[in-house]
Amino acid sequence: MAQFYIGVNRKARRCYGFDEIALVPGSVTVNPNETDPGFHFAGKKYKVPILASAMDGVVDVKFAIAMGKMGGIAVLNLEGVQTRYENPEEVLDRIARATPEEATKLTQSIYNEPIKEKLIAKRIKEIKKANVPAVVSSIPQKAEKFGKIAEEAGCDIFVVQATVVSTKHVSRAYKSTDLKKLCKSMKIPVILGNCVTYEVALELMDTGAAGLLVGIGPGTACTTRGVLGIGVPQVTATTDCAAARDAYFKKKKKYVAIITDGGMSTGGDVCKAFACGADAVMLGNAFARAKEAPGRGYHWGMATPHPNLPRGTRIRVGTAGSLTEILFGPARTDDGTQNLVGAFMTSMGNLGARNIKEMHKVEIIIAPSIQTEGKVFQTAQRVGMGK
Repeated sequence: MAQFYIGVNRKARRCYGFDEIALVPGSVTVNPNETDPGFHFAGKKYKVPILASAMDGVVDVKFAIAMGKMGGIAVLNLEGVQTRYENPEEVLDRIARATPEEATKLTQSIYNEPIKEKLIAKRIKEIKKANVPAVVSSIPQKAEKFGKIAEEAGCDIFVVQATVVSTKHVSRAYKSTDLKKLCKSMKIPVILGNCVTYEVALELMDTGAAGLLVGIGPGTACTTRGVLGIGVPQVTATTDCAAARDAYFKKKKKYVAIITDGGMSTGGDVCKAFACGADAVMLGNAFARAKEAPGRGYHWGMATPHPNLPRGTRIRVGTAGSLTEILFGPARTDDGTQNLVGAFMTSMGNLGARNIKEMHKVEIIIAPSIQTEGKVFQTAQRVGMGK
């Protein structure tokens, strides 16, 4: 593990992001149509190993149903507009129409509306009525209360999510949530997040969680790293947490899924996340660009409405295509953010991996020059210098 001195007696560890690595083709290749990208989680298999983020501009009831019917998982935010307003469509229209200068102030006022517990059950039942998985998210402070409501309403998976989550949270202002007690009391699988280190991942696994979200501040609509200075590049974060998963499985014989959350701007980044050890990935930006997304071509982070320190921003992402096109093609963009499943299967075939487990074993090289080569390619295109 390489360490460097950044000053007198002060060491820093070298970490890596997606732009700095590449995947090495296998000595044996596989027909992409014969690869299996399925995600095994809590005794069930999902055709699509991709989760849609619990963000108001990404997931509403209609989107969750559409994603579920395609074999994926969409996470509904229990503290967003869907549970604060009987008619969230009107609220989302207001956010989409707001000028950039008005957006943050507007969202702060919109999210001041109290959460209505009856709407939590209502939204879950609306999703379940379509015979697809209902997956919802809550912050740790509300998890115990909202978890019971969600479970009784028929929820399939409960996600407890915060910017940084740990089993040793200290506060004098409020009682910390006992994550181990919560996981033990829930009759449905619990996913905890977010974390980025080996040690914290092991501690969270010991609570009884079925999965962990990995990633702090890497997303397009999240500026946690810029505002708070906190975060670990996703290649290193995913690799470290995957190592914790494997060590935990070896010791306890329980497999805890690692879900890389955010920081993937291209289809290639998604493939690299799996090679680094992810069992699934969670995306926001890619799905915010779907025709079915409730954000109307806009995307904003979960911390945007925070009254004291907004750590997200509403960004214009546009509409790239339907959810079907984004997941399965045909691709209409050249960045690999459409036909995500097809691109992943093609990558698996070229790497000689028949499933996600085999993706964990492919060779990874440190290759920051790949990014430079991409820029050279784009320059060549602009001046007509070839392919």
